[in-house]
Amino acid sequence: MSDMIEVVIDSIRVSLMSQQRIVILREQGAERYLPIWIGIYEAESITIALQEVEVARPLTHDLMKNVFQRLNARILRVEVVSLRDDTFYGNIVIEANGEIINIDSRPSDAVAIAVRAHVPILVARSVMDAAGIIPEEDLQENPPPEDQAAPSSEKIEASDDRLSVFQDFLDGLDLGDLDDKDDPEKDKKE
Repeated sequence: MSDMIEVVIDSIRVSLMSQQRIVILREQGAERYLPIWIGIYEAESITIALQEVEVARPLTHDLMKNVFQRLNARILRVEVVSLRDDTFYGNIVIEANGEIINIDSRPSDAVAIAVRAHVPILVARSVMDAAGIIPEEDLQENPPPEDQAAPSSEKIEASDDRLSVFQDFLDGLDLGDLDDKDDPEKDKKE
């Protein structure tokens, strides 16, 4: 287990481009993050557990936890063990009858169970090194490149020239009768 890093759930995000969900795992004691694309239902399941929402009947991940308990199997931890061809692989590690058992799992399902069972989430160091990200310290410390700098007065004038065609169009509209149509008293007077 020394090659494993403990993480916590930082957040669950929605991609603006595709509406897919991403669970963001943060390394404990560090500012390194591991984003993992997950399904909509798994994201909902994790969110419900994190917010401790009471549901009338057990959801799938609640059912799994209940099955482990009824079989006297204790959930020890969940793991993200590898990354192959842009796919993460996970394990649910349980103890049953004195034996440690690794159950192959998608990381999203493993995380949903970990939240319910209140057990650690671990990531293999090799996975974190390959796919972990560290946010930039401060974007303001480094000035943007020339082409991304604040627009110069030349650029602003050029865009004003392009927009002038719309101003010409608006100036050419005859809206004189529009005000009269909104005044019902004027119709009565005529």
